[in-house]
Amino acid sequence: MDTISRAYQYTECGLDYVYLVGGVEIRHTSEGEFVQINNPEGLHRAIGKFLVGRKKALSGREVRFLRHEMDMSQPTLAYLLGVTEQTLQKWEAGRTAQVPAPAEALIRLLYSEYIGERSGIRKRLKRIADLEDEIDDLVTFTPNQVTQAWREDRSAKAA
Repeated sequence: MDTISRAYQYTECGLDYVYLVGGVEIRHTSEGEFVQINNPEGLHRAIGKFLVGRKKALSGREVRFLRHEMDMSQPTLAYLLGVTEQTLQKWEAGRTAQVPAPAEALIRLLYSEYIGERSGIRKRLKRIADLEDEIDDLVTFTPNQVTQAWREDRSAKAA
């Protein structure tokens, strides 16, 4: 086992700009060499905290990293963000210019909740999403002012 003395570019996390100084060893086995990261869970948590704590906009790769760290599927995160799965796929693949600020803020909050730094946010957001689905399932009918014939009114929502 050899300790790497130079900075190690940790591309395995999906982010090209992460370098590790220390905590990395090369293991020699009968199957060849492989890199061992000491405490990878702690490292990923530190990367996640860095991402949600900085002011710079999240890239698609960073969104993917945080989603993976939360052990969340694309359909689930898309649902919580109120976007389609295809939209989230485009963000993560970098096929759109930027993740919208409200979605980005929500991703940051969800990750903070996931690591235990916020209380109850994820549960509340899920409840809000469920309530919106219930509201979308309501149908309102109103009579026409002139003919008094009933019609579906999509502009009115039941209170």
